[in-house]
Amino acid sequence: FLSQVDSANAGRVLASDAAVFLKKSGLTDLVLGKIWDLADTDGKGILNKQEFFVALRLVACAQNGLDVSLSSLNLPVPPPRFTDTTSPLLLSGTASSDLPWAVKLEDKVKYDSIFDSLNPVNGLLSGDKVKPVLLNSKLPVDILGRVWELSDIDRDGMLDRDEFAVAMFLVYCALEKEPVPMSLPAALVPPSKRKPLSVPGAMPLIPSSTKESHQSLPPVGILAAKTPLTQ
Repeated sequence: FLSQVDSANAGRVLASDAAVFLKKSGLTDLVLGKIWDLADTDGKGILNKQEFFVALRLVACAQNGLDVSLSSLNLPVPPPRFTDTTSPLLLSGTASSDLPWAVKLEDKVKYDSIFDSLNPVNGLLSGDKVKPVLLNSKLPVDILGRVWELSDIDRDGMLDRDEFAVAMFLVYCALEKEPVPMSLPAALVPPSKRKPLSVPGAMPLIPSSTKESHQSLPPVGILAAKTPLTQ
């Protein structure tokens, strides 16, 4: 993994390169921001080899539902997974598209009727319309924030019928005291959303280059993650 982001073998990884690579883990910007803060110990916006390895371990922890904290570093976890054709541990787009969707048909019918009752516009619900439904669950706001981030798969600030079903599924899981995952499991991604997700390079929140005058700053996507989620 290091050789993929440090092709010059300089023993250091720039924030812009690290962000583009870590984004392929499928974790939310909120989680990646936390990982960056823990790994970039001196706040220089550059990771040395050891710090990059810490970031990779934390990605693996998050992907396996563990806490993103330094205390998780010694826990046994499988290596991190990245959706990328050059990755030695390829998460194949074709395999995940064959997975049955975790949302059962009878549940989907139930979620669809809630969706329709909220008066969607052009098949989409805004955050304002979804918010009361989420708050109604009485779950903690940070959990609901993660539910929103995971279910707004195309990051447009709206939920379509399938994304809303994912949100409801996660809410019901949380009510059953199951932990809400840090990244959306492949089986939960709606079949309608699976093809675009396996395209390497589809990363809307990462600037193409932050090397002009911001070499010492983490990229925009990671900085934005530090502000509290408003939804």
